[in-house]
Amino acid sequence: MQMLNTNLFIMTGGPGTGKTTTLQELEKRGYKYTPEVARQIIREQISHGGIALPWGDRELYTRLMMERSIESFVENTPAPQAMFADRGLPDTLCYARLTKHPDEKKIRRACDQYRYASTVFFAPVWEEIYATDAERKQDFAEAVRTSELMLKTYRECGYSLVELPKTKPTERARYIAEQLSGRRFDTAVPLTHNLDHGSVRGDR
Repeated sequence: MQMLNTNLFIMTGGPGTGKTTTLQELEKRGYKYTPEVARQIIREQISHGGIALPWGDRELYTRLMMERSIESFVENTPAPQAMFADRGLPDTLCYARLTKHPDEKKIRRACDQYRYASTVFFAPVWEEIYATDAERKQDFAEAVRTSELMLKTYRECGYSLVELPKTKPTERARYIAEQLSGRRFDTAVPLTHNLDHGSVRGDR
C-alpha cells in the first residue's frame, strides 16, 4: 500500500553541494529534518569495522541505505507540519544505478510505495565549495556525473525540482522558507542539466 507524506520535503543534490549546512540553518528557523542515512551508515561501519561501505560491500551498503530510508520515512509519517529529509529513497535508487546493483527494481518499487512531498529542493554542483573528506571520496567529475543521474532519477520518480541558489546557507534557508510559504511553488518545474558546465536550470 502506498504511503504519502506531503509534509516531508526532500533536499538532495550531488555530493558536497552544501545541502546539510542549509538544513542546519532551516533547523534554526524551526524546521525539523532527518539526517542523511548514507553518512550514518558509513560512520557506523567505520566505527565497528564493518564492510557495508561505498569502497567495500556496495550491495550491502545499498541495501542498508534503502532499509534506513524507509525506516526514516515511516518514523516521520505523518508529519504534522513541513519538515525535511536530507536525501530520500530516490537517492538510493540513483546510487544503485551508479553501481549496477542487482536489486534496482526492488528499490524502484520502494520509491513508488513511499512518496514524499512532490516538490524536491535540489542543491546544484558547485565546484568552489566542493571538498572530499573521510566519508566523501568522489572527485568533482564524479560528483557532476552523480548530480546528472540524480536529476534523471528524481524526474523518473515523478518529482518536481526547485534549484537552490549558489549562495550562503542562511540565504538558501530564507529562499526555501519563502518557497514554503503559501505552497505555490512557482519554480517547481523539472530541471535541465548541462553536464559540460555543471549548471542546472529551471529556477526563475
